Amino acid sequence: MFDQATLNSLFIVYSVYVIAAGSPGPSSIAIMSIAMHTGRTAALAFAAGVMTGSIFWGSLAATGISAVLATYAHAITLIKIAGGAYLLWLAWKSARAAMRPDAAPSADTIAPRSLRKQYVLGLMMHLTNPKSILAWLAIMALGLGGNAQTGTTALAIIGGCAVLGVVIFGGYALLFSTAPMVRVYARARRWIEATLAAVFAYAGIRLLLLRT
Repeated sequence: MFDQATLNSLFIVYSVYVIAAGSPGPSSIAIMSIAMHTGRTAALAFAAGVMTGSIFWGSLAATGISAVLATYAHAITLIKIAGGAYLLWLAWKSARAAMRPDAAPSADTIAPRSLRKQYVLGLMMHLTNPKSILAWLAIMALGLGGNAQTGTTALAIIGGCAVLGVVIFGGYALLFSTAPMVRVYARARRWIEATLAAVFAYAGIRLLLLRT
């Protein structure tokens, strides 16, 4: 069983992941675009590829950070600084997006002919995005910093985020195949981005101030 401090860290990690995965980005916008122009099935196949890539980066980050913590405890400080800086950069990016005039989501994704190609395209988009591994490093540092149960906690982080990712990306594939959701997002976009900026800023500052 996890202690209260670990449960609190997991709650924050899951919250950050939900916001990071759910906020508009290359993968989520591509899923929206495919859902709107090609259909739910193609979007779900693409989302499955995205999730496979996400789990790969999460596992790699967990293995790397766990090994560092076990061998070089003080090296986590460097990971914390990198992760905190990345979260603050996301906060600045979201704040800037919130101040831009409203615009409908768009993407230049070309829809492949088969579901298999959709899956591969989603996988390659996530594996070749350097921001993905940076996001996972920040999440793992936030969840594992100063935690003695690194192995068990890492599994909880990956497992929980995997479930949340399936719900988020799968939800995009289902919801954005309907016209009403496109209109709802367009109206609420600036408020959504402002909220993202506040949460990313909080998580980044918390990570930078976390004691190890």
